[in-house]
Amino acid sequence: MSTYDLPDEIQVEADGPIRVVTLNRPDHLNATNHVLHAGLAALFPQLDADDEARVAVLTGAGRAFSAGGDFEYIDELSRDTTLRNLTLVHGRQIVTGMVGCRLPVIAAVNGPAVGLGCSLVALSDIVFMAESAHLADPHVALGLVAADGGPVTWPLLISLQLAKEYALTGDRIPARRAAEMGLVNHVCPDDEVLDQAVKCAHRIARLPRQATEDTKRVLNLHLERAVLATLDFALAAEDRSFLSSELRANLERLLAGQDTREKKG
Repeated sequence: MSTYDLPDEIQVEADGPIRVVTLNRPDHLNATNHVLHAGLAALFPQLDADDEARVAVLTGAGRAFSAGGDFEYIDELSRDTTLRNLTLVHGRQIVTGMVGCRLPVIAAVNGPAVGLGCSLVALSDIVFMAESAHLADPHVALGLVAADGGPVTWPLLISLQLAKEYALTGDRIPARRAAEMGLVNHVCPDDEVLDQAVKCAHRIARLPRQATEDTKRVLNLHLERAVLATLDFALAAEDRSFLSSELRANLERLLAGQDTREKKG
């Protein structure tokens, strides 16, 4: 396996031609901080460059796939223009990197996939989801625009009405509902989700390589065109939303509640 230059927050393990990529902040439900976010931006070019790799499986350590953005990180982004600009560049790289990745990416959604976690699911090629897990994109409820989230990709996956409903409300989408809507392919018992995703990955890895990669590319050209048509405006809008008074009020409330819980703990 090629050597991957990634932080400890992202683990890459080889299973023959499969690369199992694990989001690795289990004590924080794999919530995104700057290190994890930057690591995701660097991940997909490195997967592309791993000539022995045929398929990637993306999952989370512990009880969650990813609980979205760490509140302290979001607070820092709202106050630090330089860090926010870098993060928006990384956000663009994550989206375009996943869409353009030559490897089929299979998500093994082992627990809640919220915010960026939900985006990673939407950008994956095939999705296996634990029956107790859920999706949610609560950007709007927090006061942010989801530049790399549901509004960018969901209209290609589900009806526009459903995309609007869940992007605007941020409501949870249980696993069975997500499958009915077409956001995920398979719902599995919780203890089988990773095994089933890896089994599917090995099945694809045995197929002719060029035909597999070129067919993924043909399919994802539709997604790439939609992403490139909306992404720059979405990123600019997200940048503006970090300065909103609504976000500031919500962050202060959430951070105060978090401090209270930590003191009680």
